[in-house]
Amino acid sequence: MPNPVPAISESESRVMEVLWRKAPQSSEEIVATLQQDSDWHEKTIRTLLGRLLGKGAVSAEKDGRRYLYSPALSRERWRSQESRSLLDRVFGGRLGPLLAHFSEHEKLGAKDVAELRKLLDAIEKKER
Repeated sequence: MPNPVPAISESESRVMEVLWRKAPQSSEEIVATLQQDSDWHEKTIRTLLGRLLGKGAVSAEKDGRRYLYSPALSRERWRSQESRSLLDRVFGGRLGPLLAHFSEHEKLGAKDVAELRKLLDAIEKKER
């Protein structure tokens, strides 16, 4: 059985996104990237990085006097766990009520509807 996916906060997921786009990176590079799009202080970013290390979502490799960080958790594995958790908590584990909610409360464009139809067609073909 695979290791459970660690719970990652919204703030921690922003650090992960930086590493999923490019890895490995030093903490200085991660800080610089995140400070471009946020008002986070360096200490906050380093704290988040430390939490991710502690959770096993990120790995660190010594490179001279610094460490290079890489994601130990894939974006796809995290996304799968997060979507399953949302589906279970909010919609009783059922996809139908989720889609009904979005069709009632969100504007679905023609492209969205076409993508949903394509997915449903693929599911029907699998079940035959």
